[in-house]
Amino acid sequence: MILKADRLSDLLGEGRDGAAADPLVIVPTPDLETLRKQGTASVDLRLGTWFLQARQARTAFLKLGDQSETREPVTTSYVPFGGSFILHPQSFVLAMTLEWISLPADLAAYVIGKSSWGRYGLIIATATGVHPGYKGCLTLELTNVGEIPIEIKPGVSICQLFIHRLESAAAEVSISDFGGLRRPTLRPIRPDPFAEKLAHAYQ
Repeated sequence: MILKADRLSDLLGEGRDGAAADPLVIVPTPDLETLRKQGTASVDLRLGTWFLQARQARTAFLKLGDQSETREPVTTSYVPFGGSFILHPQSFVLAMTLEWISLPADLAAYVIGKSSWGRYGLIIATATGVHPGYKGCLTLELTNVGEIPIEIKPGVSICQLFIHRLESAAAEVSISDFGGLRRPTLRPIRPDPFAEKLAHAYQ
């Protein structure tokens, strides 16, 4: 069940006031009264100040799953509030939300882009699933699929967080490799044992 904005406002208020043992927390906290009156089913999140972008390398391609490749051809940039980042056509960048999120064991969430940005060609490449117990800023995968560069500024409303309640609270919370982050990062893609078995079977 997706939670409406008025219920989200209640949960965030309980977390802020210390009334919940396992609270929903979003920092900076949205204006709870404004959120309550919106009549929506999501919370807007804002763009943070860190960006990670692939740079051209001499290698012909990026070999995923190779644990020896520890230095990715990327550039990390910090853009202060008031500054801007230019995302060129067909370019891809990892960014972070300004907000730090903490989900309790009985809630999960997903992130989608705002249509106001999408109509200009700025797309969050994949919907980001947020598992119960996650703590940290959320990584955003941004792509400009339009024909002209797009200026994005830290602090602007960039995406929506939809939160839904689980049928039952997670007994154990699995901590993601990407939990607790405040800057965008890459991790090597782990070898898939089943895919390796298939490859050997058909050699």
